[in-house]
Amino acid sequence: MAGLTGEYTLTYSESSKGFPSFYSYIPEMMVGMNNYLYSFKGGNIWRHNTNEIRNNYYDTQYSSQITSIFNESPLENKLFKTINLESDDAWSGTFSSNIQTTGTIDYSWFEKKEGSWFAFMRNSGATPAATDEYVLRSLNGIAASSSVDSAAPTAVEINFPLTTSIGSILSIGDTLYFISPAPTTPPTPPSPATPTRCGKVTAINIDLPSGVNQIVVDTQPPLEPAGSIPPTQTDYFMFVKNQVAESHGILGHYCEFTITLPDTVTGASELFAVESEVMKSFP
Repeated sequence: MAGLTGEYTLTYSESSKGFPSFYSYIPEMMVGMNNYLYSFKGGNIWRHNTNEIRNNYYDTQYSSQITSIFNESPLENKLFKTINLESDDAWSGTFSSNIQTTGTIDYSWFEKKEGSWFAFMRNSGATPAATDEYVLRSLNGIAASSSVDSAAPTAVEINFPLTTSIGSILSIGDTLYFISPAPTTPPTPPSPATPTRCGKVTAINIDLPSGVNQIVVDTQPPLEPAGSIPPTQTDYFMFVKNQVAESHGILGHYCEFTITLPDTVTGASELFAVESEVMKSFP
């Protein structure tokens, strides 16, 4: 079923005395006769519920879609980590909360264990990072640099004082950002600065006895917009983890999810329950 925007077909169930289903196909006319449902489209007559291929209407294949909410303990801020589908098939999913809107799971990421499908939520962060990503756990600070060697844009060397610990959280492939220092004696309090994307971390060189404590960055990585070389050596540096490989889940008081059965599944498929592994967030 496509998203419920624009026109759609609403069906009434006599047994439930209500309107339980929405369909994305739009017939020109419908009529029930001899225990069958008939509809007219493009001058042709179609008989429903006789085709073994599910979600196929007027020779067009559609997908099934369900939207619901995880809302246990609504006053607590939580991390929604995983999805468990009690289902015949794996579904793809998108997830959002009152804080984050970028959660996603592709159906190919699911693993089948003991008859159920399991996957963890990924975040599709923007490049450069969007403003709402700076307050998340994927962002980590380092320190101000001591010098910057920018002779080659694909291998910019950012050096830090030997007393600065770069830390073990930073990994090759993370994205480095910097903020220029605010004036020391501004006439008015400075407005919050926006970090500038530098590029992808390609090497982490730490040899303190030899006086080496640096990060190497590619400001022009393939398939990504070019980054910026820090204008001063005293810029403050931070990094954003890869949000797909290092997902922290979806942060929020609730999680709204939409799961979609791929249109390649043309037979009957049953979805019994959707579960999520949730943990309380401690800021």
